[in-house]
This record gives sequence, structure tokens and C-alpha cells, in this order.
Amino acid sequence: MAKKILFILCFLPFSVAYSQNWDINILKKVNSWDNKGVRNFSKGISESTPYIVLGVPIGMAVYAAIQNDESLLKDAVYIGTTVGGAFALTYGLKYMVDRERPYKRYPDKIVPRDKESSPSFPSAHTATAFALTTSLSIKYPKWYVIAPSVLWATSVGFARMNQGVHYPSDILAGAAIGTGCAFLNVYVNKWVNSWLFPENEKLTSTCNLQLRNY
Repeated sequence: MAKKILFILCFLPFSVAYSQNWDINILKKVNSWDNKGVRNFSKGISESTPYIVLGVPIGMAVYAAIQNDESLLKDAVYIGTTVGGAFALTYGLKYMVDRERPYKRYPDKIVPRDKESSPSFPSAHTATAFALTTSLSIKYPKWYVIAPSVLWATSVGFARMNQGVHYPSDILAGAAIGTGCAFLNVYVNKWVNSWLFPENEKLTSTCNLQLRNY
């Protein structure tokens, strides 16, 4: 699994060079949706994304501390580190690929409704949104968690294109990174838990050993 994700992440930057026509044609259509409702929707979704991806794991951790709920705290750590990992990986790739924003490269075709100082590929908003969505869905695999989460994360990708700040390939790469980080972090988080909750992990291991012997 890890090798497949690593291959995809290495391949994506090279595929960007061959996708410009497809990218810009789709982006032009999405960016052209310019009525007031769509503009306000895209702006609201885009501006609220950083607060949501940070607020959810922090809120879970605070509530877990108040309730002394270690299980919930572990979930908060997993979700928070997933979002953090997706953000770090995305920004590393941004400056490695150094792709120009679409409204800068195609000023005659794309109308910017927001402006960014960082490179375009991949989308950090989309990566962190899908990291949050996937990690929540893994921990709480209920339709009423998965469905609205996926709808929200998809809306983030749409909003970033509608604002003219990302190509579709930026969005797809961000979604792949966020989703991949969530699955990889399931295994990484086992080590994190053994470091943050050593006594509990030791007790769990002892109980499992006793059950096997029994």
C-alpha cells in the first residue's frame, strides 16, 4: 500500500505537464460559474476550510480531556496528525513542483476570485479536507459521518477551482494525498499511541497475550 501511494505521488508531478489542455478546459468551465450564490458559496467554503480542519481535532481533544476519554483523545491525535501530515507533504510538493497558479498563467482565460502566494500543485485545502474526511470516516464508519464529510471535501475542491486558484489536477492530487495520509497514518498512529499512552498500550498487549494463552 505504501509503495503504491509513493509511486502515485512521484508520478503526479510528471503527469502535470501533459494535462494542461484537459486541466484548463475544465477549469474554464468551473471558473465561469459566476452568479452571486456560487461566488459566496465558494468563498465561504474556501475561507472556512483551515478553521474546520484544525477545529475538529482540537475540539475533539479538548472535549476528550474534559471528559477524561482516552479513546476519543486517541482519535483526535490520529485525525490531527493525519491533517498535519497531509499539510506538510502538500507544501513540500508545492515548492518542489513550483507550478504557477492558473490565473497567473492564463490571465485572459481565468478570473481570480482569490489570490495565493504559494505555488499551485497540489491543493493544500483539498488535501487537508480529504485527510479530515477520510480519517473521520475510518474512525466513525457511519453513513451520517461519511456522506456529509465527502460532500464537504468535494465542495472544497470545487470552490478552489471556481475561485480560479487551482487546476483540476491540483485538486485530484490533493484528494489523493489527503486520503493516502489517512490510511498510512493508521499504521503510524500505532507507534504514536505507544509513545503517548505507554501504560495503556502495555496493558492492552498484556491482556491480548493472556487471551491467546487462554
